[in-house]
Amino acid sequence: MIARPPSGLPRLPRHAPGLRIGLLGGSFNPPHAAHRLVSETALRRLGLDRVWWLVTPGNPLKDNAGLPPLKARIEAARRVAAHPRIDVTGFEAELGSIYTVDVLAWLSRRCRGVQFVWLMGADNLAGFHRWRRWREIAALTPIAVIDRPGATLRAASAPAARALAAFRLAENDARLLPGHKTPAWVFLHGPRSPLSSTALRARGLGLPNR
Repeated sequence: MIARPPSGLPRLPRHAPGLRIGLLGGSFNPPHAAHRLVSETALRRLGLDRVWWLVTPGNPLKDNAGLPPLKARIEAARRVAAHPRIDVTGFEAELGSIYTVDVLAWLSRRCRGVQFVWLMGADNLAGFHRWRRWREIAALTPIAVIDRPGATLRAASAPAARALAAFRLAENDARLLPGHKTPAWVFLHGPRSPLSSTALRARGLGLPNR
């Protein structure tokens, strides 16, 4: 369960019933051009109105030791996004949970009528079956998977992809995904960037951890 924020409800980017909003979650450590490319692909191919970058306080599947402060990651993400239809937010830290399923359940109650779509790179689909209550995530929100270098075949044969195969939309029907009855997902091919946060950190190009 999500703990009640100590100072009222978290502030969210602007939204309204009927808007089609993509949600791209991650630690953004560091943010980079591939995050923006994924967002631009989703805006165009899904017919989204906006994309929110959800900068998380931590990743439950990774070692968060040395993770740079949330504020620094948000500021860096805003510099990289630099797009009139991309909003960067860290509201998840105020909810008292780091699990995607809790965040999506809360958003569905708070933002009734908004057509959210969860965005993920194909590399994340490969490990989606390890996410907390991943089937519930798929039942809460349509999912768009955007192709990533080296992950195409691995993602297509992943346990979650096989389990949800009957609910996959044809790529030509991608614009039907927002507001679609769940579970529903689509795999989007297109321009790909080789950039990754892991590789950038390995090259010493990450954010300061304090």
